[in-house]
Amino acid sequence: MIFLGPLYNFIAQACATKINHFALIKLTMLAIDKTILYFLLFAVLRLLWLMLIRRRRTVKSEATVWLFAFYIILLLMLTTFRNTYFPWQLTFYFNRPLSEINLVFLKETWKLIYAQSRVDFFYNSLGNILCFLPFGFLVPFVFSKKQTFIRVLLAGILLSVFIEGMQFLLETGVSDIDDVFFNTCGAVLGYLVYLVFKYLRGKLKKQ
Repeated sequence: MIFLGPLYNFIAQACATKINHFALIKLTMLAIDKTILYFLLFAVLRLLWLMLIRRRRTVKSEATVWLFAFYIILLLMLTTFRNTYFPWQLTFYFNRPLSEINLVFLKETWKLIYAQSRVDFFYNSLGNILCFLPFGFLVPFVFSKKQTFIRVLLAGILLSVFIEGMQFLLETGVSDIDDVFFNTCGAVLGYLVYLVFKYLRGKLKKQ
């Protein structure tokens, strides 16, 4: 790790043998570390772009773009680019049989429900929902406040399918139709939160 190495080493020495599923903590810290690096790269490119186009944007509007970029980078590092730090380290497995993709709806989720440890079940279902909740909330702010429910829904599905496809090609996760379902639910829930936020903000402005 470039940025969080000392912090991770400290936590690992203190807690690695005391916390079950410590691998999740390691995965999260590694993902955050990589996100910091690529977000700094985004920041440089974004500033150059703003200087070139000389387009005036409000601080709130621009802050939303930066927040969305950070979120997308972190999401990809958590789900897809887990095992590598730089693009040239990627290895694609194009010869994997398609039978390794689970296309039976809720088949694996039901197995996790009856497993001895419920951590994997909550990680697979609730975790996937929470991962996409910011997506549904932020998309209308970043691209257009006229984004409809259908557009956000389709965007959530496409992003989830992209992640599952890359996980399959990179062997960085299990490609499962259940993940697409839960991710989409998260995007929809995030959009509903956006609608509630928009409604409450509208009421406050009228007061």
